[in-house]
Amino acid sequence: MSRLYLLSAVGTAVAFVAVAAWAQTSSGDAPAALAAPKAPASVTTIAQGEDLYAANCASCHGAKLEGQPDWRRRLENGRMPAPPHDESGHTWHHADSDLFTITKLGLSAVVPGYESDMPAFDDILSDTEITAVIDYIKSTWPDRQRGFQAEVTASDEQGS
Repeated sequence: MSRLYLLSAVGTAVAFVAVAAWAQTSSGDAPAALAAPKAPASVTTIAQGEDLYAANCASCHGAKLEGQPDWRRRLENGRMPAPPHDESGHTWHHADSDLFTITKLGLSAVVPGYESDMPAFDDILSDTEITAVIDYIKSTWPDRQRGFQAEVTASDEQGS
């Protein structure tokens, strides 16, 4: 059982390394429309994001951002369950631009050919609404995760 868990964890890690590597090599190629809007998060924006998250994301990612059970283990269809967006997950390891692009266009937009049960939200939520959801998720993280994610975002924006 622990060997299966280890293999699943390694597979998940490899997938996220691939996402990071792809993002670093192609970040300059992304259309400007996919850049996350740069408005500071207000209390109103975070509240809007919380409502949008509840309506559009919580059914898979959990009402408390906890993700689906056994989120590191593949489902029978070969896809990964919805991961948590709280501090126990990996969302905070990704730059704002990647979170925005994944939400807007789906995971295959950053990992071509990757199949996921998560839909793209480009026809469901506006760019401002997507940003509000991300701002809400980030607002729930402890300082350590928020600080780390801010550094990843800053590094991504500087092209390093």
